[in-house]
Amino acid sequence: MRRHALAAVLALLLPLALTGCSGGDGGGDDGGRITLDFQSLAWQKESVDANKQLVEEWNATHPDVQVRYVQGSWDSVHDQLLTSFEGGEAPDIIHDASDDLADFAYGGYLADLRDLLPRRLKDDIPQRSWDTVTFGEGIYGVPFLQEPRVLIANATWLKESGVRIPTPEAPWSWDEFRAITKELSGKDRYGIAWPLKEPVSATLNLSLSTGGRMFVRGPDGKVKVRFEAADAVMPRTVHDQVGADGSASGATLGMGGSDTLPGFFGGKYAMVPLGFSYRQQIVQQAPKGFDWQVLPAPAGADGLAQGVSPQTLSIAEDSPHKKEAAAFVDFLLRPANMVRLALGDWMLPTGTEALKDPALRTERDDWATGTALAEGLRPAPAQSVRGYPEWKDKVATPAFQEYYSGAIGLEELRKRLVDDGNLVLARYQR
Repeated sequence: MRRHALAAVLALLLPLALTGCSGGDGGGDDGGRITLDFQSLAWQKESVDANKQLVEEWNATHPDVQVRYVQGSWDSVHDQLLTSFEGGEAPDIIHDASDDLADFAYGGYLADLRDLLPRRLKDDIPQRSWDTVTFGEGIYGVPFLQEPRVLIANATWLKESGVRIPTPEAPWSWDEFRAITKELSGKDRYGIAWPLKEPVSATLNLSLSTGGRMFVRGPDGKVKVRFEAADAVMPRTVHDQVGADGSASGATLGMGGSDTLPGFFGGKYAMVPLGFSYRQQIVQQAPKGFDWQVLPAPAGADGLAQGVSPQTLSIAEDSPHKKEAAAFVDFLLRPANMVRLALGDWMLPTGTEALKDPALRTERDDWATGTALAEGLRPAPAQSVRGYPEWKDKVATPAFQEYYSGAIGLEELRKRLVDDGNLVLARYQR
């Protein structure tokens, strides 16, 4: 009787055990089909549509490995991912940005992709882009979309002024840029509007053109902050445009990029430095007949070099289906598909084959200008610096804000960035 009872209990428990082994919500169903969760941060309609269409195309041709689209948000992604990692509920495929990956990579939450990615994908993306997702010896994401910071200009205003129009082949120097913004200014009209609500990223990334690096890694592997002549060129230009020349509006220093667009459309500012993807907002919001164009950011000793933090696709270390997840990433980032994602987000693909696509080299909406700048894009200076978020929030942001507004001078800025900053970083590098 006991044997019969045990058999009956096993008959009841076996289906449950099989369900648990196949992954349940985490990966499979009773038919052995694998289900992967892909958390996307796409938010513009064109971008969301492109991502969802690619998921549908994958699912139509991979009945045994289905992908479930999960909508995430840039506003909360870091905290949301941290919670999901610690709770063992992270999505299999994770959309994020390279400057958000360091702590997750060092914390063991992301899979090392070196042995998971196909050679095609490794070879298609330049090493400078892979450097943005390399932490220690591992690769913890695939960089796939990026954007340079450019000058969006009122084309009519510039043509009427007679100033030299820069091109990627012949950009303005920082000195010429300052002189031209002064020439373009007049009563209640400014040559440039700097939206520097979050000044650190813009300052560090644009300073690469002048040879600025800000962070130096010593032979012991530890990083220290420095602030030398090359690092000061870009911030001093902004400071002088606002305080000495009157060619930049101090009112925009606390604004985000979108906040400056009404004044730009209204003829208050001749130019606004913005990410390349802002072109979509301009196309959608500009008054009828408003003529605008994209210009390269000023160039320095290192030409048009500029720091970027590409958007990335990573795989959770806890995912039971890493190989299948990597196959989906490879599908998503085939050259033709990467072009679709780039067009949806109005950004540039990292892949060399995708960058050759005629759709990204058209004069319409100045795609060609942005594509011409791709070669100069480099990893953002703070990419792998542990402790950078605290340095940025507690030291650099308030210091730059006070400097740009004229509340402190260059020496005080240097002291705070270096002395106070190195105290912060030291706590993360013991």
